[in-house]
Amino acid sequence: MTPWVARLIYANVAMFILSMAVPLLGAAFTLVPAYALYRPWTVGTYMFIHGGLVHVLFNMLVLFFFGPRLEDRLGSRNFLWLYFLSGLVAGAVSVITPYLLPAFSPRVGVVGASGAIYGVMLGFARYWPRDRIFIWGIIPVEARWMVAGMTLYALYGIAMEAGGAAQSIAHHAHLGGFLGAFLYLKWRETNSAAAKFKASAEGARRKGWRQDREALERWAKIDREELHEVNREAYDRIATKLEAEGIGSLSDRERAFLDRFSTR
Repeated sequence: MTPWVARLIYANVAMFILSMAVPLLGAAFTLVPAYALYRPWTVGTYMFIHGGLVHVLFNMLVLFFFGPRLEDRLGSRNFLWLYFLSGLVAGAVSVITPYLLPAFSPRVGVVGASGAIYGVMLGFARYWPRDRIFIWGIIPVEARWMVAGMTLYALYGIAMEAGGAAQSIAHHAHLGGFLGAFLYLKWRETNSAAAKFKASAEGARRKGWRQDREALERWAKIDREELHEVNREAYDRIATKLEAEGIGSLSDRERAFLDRFSTR
């Protein structure tokens, strides 16, 4: 088990035990959308409070199986960003949802690390989409289809609740976890050192193409007959090489030779 996966599991289990021993602490850390402006810390603390033993065990079991490989892949720092941003976006979605869909009660408390855990699962599916996950240890499902199925299930739950059916699961928070992870991974893909290097290399290549095209246009204007006999011999050799092997085969000295006569 990787360092931060272990620490997150220990922290969640410790907070679950503490909240059971001190109910007021659990109440103080629970996210209630109607009171979020007066208790802003709950947008982050809610993900360390769970509604029961099964709830915390399921979330920690998923983190135990999916988290280590993702932490190894992203590095601890990026893994933590993914985890907490997924949880925070899930919390923000929970706060906003009652105002967008009046069917949701703004006074129902939201607890659990599920939003962050869903973000971890999305990250896993992003890098290992074809890895098989055995549901209940029996049914093999590729990671990408598991995430797709969980998304559809969350949408179904939201539709049912919007229609008046009681739901004990914060489906909107789960989708918020997916959203947070998706946004972070997209940002990381476009702002990582590797992405910046690739963009820089692509820009340099395009710049090189443009410069080569301009150079060929200049060199085409050289009048061979106006060159001195010695220079004409060198020109013929370079022109033959250029035609046979392309502009990339020219040395800096040969390019400088052509540039000298093309600027006359």
